[in-house]
Amino acid sequence: MKVLKNARTLKKTPIFDSIDGGVICKVCERRCRIPPNGKGFCGTKVNINGELYTVVYGDLSAIESRPVEIKPFYHYWPGSSAMTISTWSCNFRCPWCQNWHLSRKLPEPSLATFMSPEVVIQKAKKAMDQGICVSFNEPTLLFEYCLDLFKLAKEEGLYCCFVSNGYMTEEALKMLYFAGLDGLKVDVKGGEATYRNYVGNADWMIPWRNAKIALRLGIHVEIVYLVVPEVNDSEEEIARVIEIHLRELGSEVPIHFTRYFPAYRFTKPPTPIEKLELAREMAMKAGISFVYIGNVLGHEGENTYCPDCGKLLIRRFGPRFLKSYLEEDNTCPSCGRKIPIKGKVVA
Repeated sequence: MKVLKNARTLKKTPIFDSIDGGVICKVCERRCRIPPNGKGFCGTKVNINGELYTVVYGDLSAIESRPVEIKPFYHYWPGSSAMTISTWSCNFRCPWCQNWHLSRKLPEPSLATFMSPEVVIQKAKKAMDQGICVSFNEPTLLFEYCLDLFKLAKEEGLYCCFVSNGYMTEEALKMLYFAGLDGLKVDVKGGEATYRNYVGNADWMIPWRNAKIALRLGIHVEIVYLVVPEVNDSEEEIARVIEIHLRELGSEVPIHFTRYFPAYRFTKPPTPIEKLELAREMAMKAGISFVYIGNVLGHEGENTYCPDCGKLLIRRFGPRFLKSYLEEDNTCPSCGRKIPIKGKVVA
């Protein structure tokens, strides 16, 4: 712990409980009980003298300007770009993770680099980005950093969003909101068995709970469901997800059914496109207004259509925003239907 004491990436976590020399982390719903000199499940939280610290404050594994559509966000600042950052490790253990080189690497404080929140803001402004996004690995691991970063971002007129598994505590989510979080993309992994068997025995309803809380706070929410063959691709599981989506979030929150590709420890072939199209059809028939297909370049399911009259409203090609046909007040030019869009359309 001597190395940690001198690390610039060390910072005390504002939410934890002390118990018998140990600490209970209250940042994510694993609520790890960490003994003296121990680490939590994610490896980024440590107990130093009965207090909880993060070891990744400003330890960024990646930083680059990226289009918001690649997250994917389709109803949040369409056509904009965000300075996107990440750190190391994860609080899930998905065996198909596309970013496993980041999510499966534990932080090394003695080797860590440091980037201040001020520098991230400077880079965003230089790149003419409209916002800040925390992505690539689970952004909740940068909780303490984001509390500072988002406040600065808001002062500069930048939006702030998470690309997340949605497993933070309610307390952490609300603190992020008050710091400036206004966009949340939640990756839903599937049903109870998927969360139990594939991501590290997590509670499958927590992401839905947090998505609902975020909506209530006024945070923009979009749901992504990566359809993995022989894991969560049965019609029964997809139907269950659609049912919960409608019950907890309503018909106006977008859902994206995205194509899996082999990665990390999973070698199954890519998701058949027909399976994604079936999921989209099921969701639309059930009453979800905005249903998308992801990771299928050029598919019509990348576009936004009016759920009332069917008119093409936003044209995309993969992660690229091409054109908006919306009126200035985000209504359909054909029938006048209001389309839920957070922020401005950046043409």
